[in-house]
Amino acid sequence: MSSDLSQDQLRQAILDEEHLKLLSIGYLVSACLSAFTSLFGIFYAFMGFFMGSMISRIPSRPGQSPPPEFMGWFFGLFGIAMFAILMTLGVLKLLTYRSLKQRRSRTFCMVVGGISCLGIPYGTLLGVFTFLVLSRPTVKQLFSN
Repeated sequence: MSSDLSQDQLRQAILDEEHLKLLSIGYLVSACLSAFTSLFGIFYAFMGFFMGSMISRIPSRPGQSPPPEFMGWFFGLFGIAMFAILMTLGVLKLLTYRSLKQRRSRTFCMVVGGISCLGIPYGTLLGVFTFLVLSRPTVKQLFSN
């Protein structure tokens, strides 16, 4: 009977290790995608600032007012905010990847999993699987050691 128990424990340990490995790979891929997507925010910022500076140079014609200059600057600031948010998410996901590999900071991994749920559909799957795997008692023991 004890050999059956040890077989079940061994099977569960292998399953936990494999799931944690897959989760860490998922977070690494998601971190890279977030970092790459943040580059579009930089492009958007440059375009906004360029348009803002070009609008400011348009000569005014009698009877016509030039387009509002602040719109270009608004788009530039929006691009910078987009870059900052996506790069922060990328760094958080990279730290989660590292924490999963080292079996530490379970709570941090759960928090980032919750934040990842906002990224529909891939982030939601990653976050839900993070909750499912990290809430197992056998996985909790791996993180407590």
